[in-house]
Amino acid sequence: MLADTEDLARLYTPASYTIKWTTLPWEANEAYKLRRAVFCIEQGIFVGDDRDEIDERAQLLVAVSCIGGMPEQVVGTVRIHEDKPGVWTGSRLAVHAAFRRHGKIGATLIRLAVSSAHALGCTTFLAHVQSQNAALFHALHWTTLSEELMHGRPHHLMQADLGFYPPCATPQSGFMTQYSPARSSS
Repeated sequence: MLADTEDLARLYTPASYTIKWTTLPWEANEAYKLRRAVFCIEQGIFVGDDRDEIDERAQLLVAVSCIGGMPEQVVGTVRIHEDKPGVWTGSRLAVHAAFRRHGKIGATLIRLAVSSAHALGCTTFLAHVQSQNAALFHALHWTTLSEELMHGRPHHLMQADLGFYPPCATPQSGFMTQYSPARSSS
């Protein structure tokens, strides 16, 4: 007996996600592809590629979907870097469109980004956040410092409250989050 399409989709939906620093070349390659898909194709902010000089010194983080405990696909990414001693910045947060309602992937990427920088001596963690995402960051204990235009779009310059982000000294292992389907409004 063949499973119907809905059952098949349920069988092959990732059960968990590993959020971690990139440790393998395929993870970095897939993270850059995802950024191009989100920032160049979907949002049209950049033409062709979004990579810049910050990528040469930044640490990439990824959210990897897992099926049966095995890594399958990079479904989210963010990068972090130290601007000056103690001052870190996060940027290029992207989650694959098909996974934006799965298990708090974006929030967990943010948590590891700040917590891993905190373990490396971060005293201030900043990010320029697209205005439509500011509410998520506020819910995660970030404060808006100013509002400005970047790349022709409204952004909030935001700062994380490090008191809510205990240092994570094992970012190569990172965090796990489980798939939790979006609740229906009915």
